Amino acid sequence: MQKITISLLAFCAGFSIMSFELLGGRMLAPYFGSSVYVWGSIITVFMLALSIGYLSGGKYSLYRPNLKKFAIIFLVASIALLPAIYFSEYFFEFVFQRVEDPRYGSLLASCLVFLVPSMIMGMIAPYSVRLLTVSADSSGSTAGFLYFISTLGSAIGTIMTSFYLVLWLEVDQILWFILSILATCSGLAFASFYFTNSKILATNENTLSTEN
Repeated sequence: MQKITISLLAFCAGFSIMSFELLGGRMLAPYFGSSVYVWGSIITVFMLALSIGYLSGGKYSLYRPNLKKFAIIFLVASIALLPAIYFSEYFFEFVFQRVEDPRYGSLLASCLVFLVPSMIMGMIAPYSVRLLTVSADSSGSTAGFLYFISTLGSAIGTIMTSFYLVLWLEVDQILWFILSILATCSGLAFASFYFTNSKILATNENTLSTEN
């Protein structure tokens, strides 16, 4: 059951990251255009953010990893999206008026809006690997499986966002949709944590009563 839950959460994280990245181009376009410079800035910021997130998530997973802490990552990631929803236009306008070169303007604007949320979402993948790794012998297989699930989620997030969501919804609505996915994942991880703990506690109590 825990493997299914963590796999689902990893899938949703991959979906959310790529959906958010694709929206970045649509959000920056009114200010900096949609040239290769802009997309280069977006991809650079996301790759940098994810690399920091992978490193941070790996280190965070060393300290008594559990589903409750995993849920906190999703919760913080959802909260980190709020500035992108409410203040992105202000940030873009601020940078646009002060940086004439669209290369550096789009790079700075991307850092202000996309860096922190995508960095936190990047923590999910290594933490999920740590939660499912039961031995050193199976660590490679576990990591491969979870990165497959996460990348599959990214692929579906890319298709869904570029082919459908941008046609059906406004940018802010899609951001709220991503936020709701992350918040729901947080709730699912919390529920799974408390369910597992209560089950273990009940098992221990039954064992003690049997021994007595």
